[in-house]
Amino acid sequence: MQAEPVRRGTLAEKAYFLIRAKILKGEFPVGFPLSRRKLAVDFDMSFLPISEAIQRLENEGLVESRPRVGTRVRVPSAQDLRDTYIIREALETQSARLFCEKASSSERREILSMADRLEEMIAAPAEEEEDKERQFSIQALHVDFHMRIAECTGCAPLIDLLEKNHLLIFNWFYDVSAGYKMSPGRHRTLAEVITGGEPDAAALEMGRHVRSGMDDIEQGIAGRFRSILSEPGEGEAEPVSLWRVRRRERKRGSRSR
Repeated sequence: MQAEPVRRGTLAEKAYFLIRAKILKGEFPVGFPLSRRKLAVDFDMSFLPISEAIQRLENEGLVESRPRVGTRVRVPSAQDLRDTYIIREALETQSARLFCEKASSSERREILSMADRLEEMIAAPAEEEEDKERQFSIQALHVDFHMRIAECTGCAPLIDLLEKNHLLIFNWFYDVSAGYKMSPGRHRTLAEVITGGEPDAAALEMGRHVRSGMDDIEQGIAGRFRSILSEPGEGEAEPVSLWRVRRRERKRGSRSR
């Protein structure tokens, strides 16, 4: 998982990672207006790469554009959050089951080691001014931990679905938006179960792990951004999902042919 801007690549890629990092650090919170011109000045770039980066973030669902509101950091509904958790649980329970069945001894040791590093970072004290950077590092390792479990299954479609649907990035976004911090002990417990010899127990524990904190996160987002979440809709009653965005793009593409 590339948490920071890539060193090589296009300016649009650099802008994409810079903006995404600010969203995932909470520097650009839910509902934060994204002015392309201001971002171009702040990042010392032209208008075009900023626009391309924002379009990519909009396609992925972290950014939205609304009539009379403009472009802003996505305002997730309760249904958005629950949909993400449902799909993530479905994929990651299978990831845990397959890992338990297939992972080598060295891969099991690696996951236990990653869990220990994550637990150390969660437990370590930090000054208030350092907290955003610390939480960013914790979340980046958290994504790596869960993706590594998937990689060790050897199931390419499973890995592809987790990556392309940005499920762990959305989890990160929801945690930051809610001001939610991971509880100590959870990842070590998960690692111990999935490195054991019981695939059913591994799937069950992963399901518990994914669901833990969901209600607190939903309430945290609602409490912090109540005024934004209660805004009247702009002609769209249902929450926007990545699938709906892609469906609309396909429809526009077919009409233009």
